[in-house]
Amino acid sequence: MTWEELFSYISEILNLKLFTLNQVPITVISILIFLLLITAFVLLAVAVRKGLNRRLLKHFRMDAGTRYTLSRISQYIIITIGALISFDFIGIDLSSLTVIFGLLSVGIGFGLQNVTSNFISGLIILFERPISVGDRVMVNNIEGDVTEINIRSTMVRTVNNVFIIVPNSEFVSKDVINYSHGDPSYRLDVNVNVSYGSDLDAVLKALKEVADENDSVMQNPKPEVHLIEFGDSAWNMQLRSWIPDVKHYPRVRNELNQAIVRTFRKYEIEIPYPQRDLHVRSSVKLPLGDKQDGEE
Repeated sequence: MTWEELFSYISEILNLKLFTLNQVPITVISILIFLLLITAFVLLAVAVRKGLNRRLLKHFRMDAGTRYTLSRISQYIIITIGALISFDFIGIDLSSLTVIFGLLSVGIGFGLQNVTSNFISGLIILFERPISVGDRVMVNNIEGDVTEINIRSTMVRTVNNVFIIVPNSEFVSKDVINYSHGDPSYRLDVNVNVSYGSDLDAVLKALKEVADENDSVMQNPKPEVHLIEFGDSAWNMQLRSWIPDVKHYPRVRNELNQAIVRTFRKYEIEIPYPQRDLHVRSSVKLPLGDKQDGEE
């Protein structure tokens, strides 16, 4: 086979008409051009998103969540424009696709309800911003940090460094705790019991000292020590302190607990063991019934 015959054979394959859409012939080469254009615009959109998020938007005074939202919206806009240009380039009038999309929407509505719900929820999250990238959230009893918000799902990295893919509808239709929304500071409450024989003023002083000596505890608002209630065998005390970033509360809580043990030993304050009173009653003689006939 000569080169001329080979080129002729390839040209026939590329110009092979597959089907006709609204009197527009769709050939193999038109499909290839369409796919190449879509791929190019998708790659361009990803590059623009990364460039905006990592370089351009960093020069403006905005938080990481806002930068992520603007860059992600820019990506979707470029992809949408690319799809419109790709359809128009191969000669397909978009108005002719409305009838087809209308027919498909019936099947999509029944079969892809969850996908549609997650898509709409993703748009709500991006524009309304109930959560943002970097927020510490609690969803479905799972605590973690939001690392990525996509159009269908959101990536959450748990405190154990496990990545969980959460559908966007979970953040819109259910109760979600966002520890970082608006203000990342967090009030950390540490409970401790002390025996009734302790010096109350010494207990208050010791707990206040524990909070003041920890560098992670904020001094505004100031730490507070509360006597919550009188327990069965101890005073139930609570140290309330504020930390600037909620993500650090496990570490700070551990530091405060250890400091409480050391400081209580220094001031000879006792943390009582759980106590239970056991009352033992002597046996009681049961009354005997009447003697049977014939018994003495």
